[in-house]
Amino acid sequence: MAWEVIRKRGAGGRPAANLADYDEAARLFSWAEAAKQLAGLPGGQGLNIGYEAADRHVAAGHGDVVALRSLARGREPLEYTYRELAERSSRFAGALAGLGVAPRERVFTLLGRLPELYIAALGTWKRGAVLSPLFSAFGPAPVLARMQIAEPTVLVTTQKLYERKVAPIRGELPFLRHVVIVGGGDGGLGFDSLLAAAPADFPVARTGTDDLATLHFTSGTTGKPKGAMHMHGAVVAHLTTARLALDLRPDDVYWCTADPGWVTGTSYGIIGPLCVGATVIADEEDFDAERWYAILQNEKVTVWYTAPTAIRMLMRAGAELPKSYDLSRLRFIASVGEPLNPEAVVWGQTALGRPIHDNWWQTETGGVMISNFLSMDIKPGSMGRPLPGIEAAIADRKNSHVEIIREPGREGELALKAGWPSMMRGYLHEEERYRKCFADGWYLTGDLARRDEDGYFWFVGRADDVIKSSGHLIGPFEVESTLMEHPAVAEAGVIGIPDAVAGEVVKAYVSLHKGFTESEVLKKEILAHARKKLGPAVAPRDLAFRPSLPKTRSGKIMRRLLKARELGLAEGDTSTLESGS
Repeated sequence: MAWEVIRKRGAGGRPAANLADYDEAARLFSWAEAAKQLAGLPGGQGLNIGYEAADRHVAAGHGDVVALRSLARGREPLEYTYRELAERSSRFAGALAGLGVAPRERVFTLLGRLPELYIAALGTWKRGAVLSPLFSAFGPAPVLARMQIAEPTVLVTTQKLYERKVAPIRGELPFLRHVVIVGGGDGGLGFDSLLAAAPADFPVARTGTDDLATLHFTSGTTGKPKGAMHMHGAVVAHLTTARLALDLRPDDVYWCTADPGWVTGTSYGIIGPLCVGATVIADEEDFDAERWYAILQNEKVTVWYTAPTAIRMLMRAGAELPKSYDLSRLRFIASVGEPLNPEAVVWGQTALGRPIHDNWWQTETGGVMISNFLSMDIKPGSMGRPLPGIEAAIADRKNSHVEIIREPGREGELALKAGWPSMMRGYLHEEERYRKCFADGWYLTGDLARRDEDGYFWFVGRADDVIKSSGHLIGPFEVESTLMEHPAVAEAGVIGIPDAVAGEVVKAYVSLHKGFTESEVLKKEILAHARKKLGPAVAPRDLAFRPSLPKTRSGKIMRRLLKARELGLAEGDTSTLESGS
């Protein structure tokens, strides 16, 4: 199906987009100028993420603005102003110093979207220590694997999570000197008591742009997790992309639904919006369609950043449900995690009154690299165009060199010219693995894509997901998007399975919308739909129904896990999977 372009809208009484003229911004942009939007430490003594996200707003006279509004069932919302966030994070920095934690030592968090997460993150950076957030859904084994790589000095968690995830492995963590328990408990030191005893004016560490700030773990396909290292200078990209890709302003009420153990939950759940000076909504609860719509309405959310999985779950709940809620304050919706199917982009326009703006980036890039901007036409299914300051290209990898593909429409590996501020500076203890990501000054992403004649980029699939069938290279995303056009299909994942004649053939796995029942008749109907749309060379040869598909907590369908289960292969690292996947 050829989806119609969604034309950019006029301001309609709203402020003009932060990125009003893409071509002019791309031509004039410089990261050096972007860095001037940050305050820097007083006296020109460096750059620190924690200071930029909280203290500089207090210094600028905006300390009484609500920085964080925390929601949970069974209690009233908790509010923290920028002054309170600055003070509490300074106390946490002081508490770390009192525990003997030196700059550059690692501090791990194993928390949900609790207020203490934000305080601990900012305080860790203000101490000059290194933050590494973990998924709260991790079991003991993935927690142990990541801790053994990074050897943290401190872990901040809750009593329940400590008992379930950490206590069973505590004897294997000789480097972990302190456990800080939010809410108190028997597992370690009490978070509140530590803060109460610490100074409110503890000085911010004199970190610089090249000092390590954050360690984000990302799963390898089959190998051990990789610890991507990001510096304090990344805050330049976090602020810039929050303004340009998410169109964030200081008067916005902003809600990012990402799990704090994933890079989006840090870069755009904490750093970006707080650096802008917006009010951040944090909901402690799991997904619930009615609750989510109520939050959008009651909190008067203006900018909403979520994941394709959540959008597809809202689609499952129906287009009638949002009509019961007042979403008139919502002016911008964005999505990240897995490429957003065209149907979902258009559904946002019809059901929510706003199209959903997909964007693309990775743990390794640290921030948004390609985006559908507010001021641009949207081509449903496209990743959008590169951020000003980002040079993106389609490349053909040739051992240690790359050949840039200039012709529009040709598929190749998405490559980014190295040098943006939030680019990872290494994988912890794995220099060779890091070097293999680069060639001829380009970062090679491992994602296959194409660029059209208008400069929009289109995701094809991970390089190791592409299906080779009878000489055809089949990108799974195109097939999955076509399957989702069928009214019964809620989610789809496709893989290649061995075939004696074709090499590989496409097999699809689908979960159904409510109201549809698995049957041989429906299976044949969906396969016929795909064959008609895609042609016999590309369409799936077989289809299996699944109640749900294996996904990471960030919403990515795990095709390699589908393939491993189909073929009886080793499943590799499954620590980032949603529970029950």
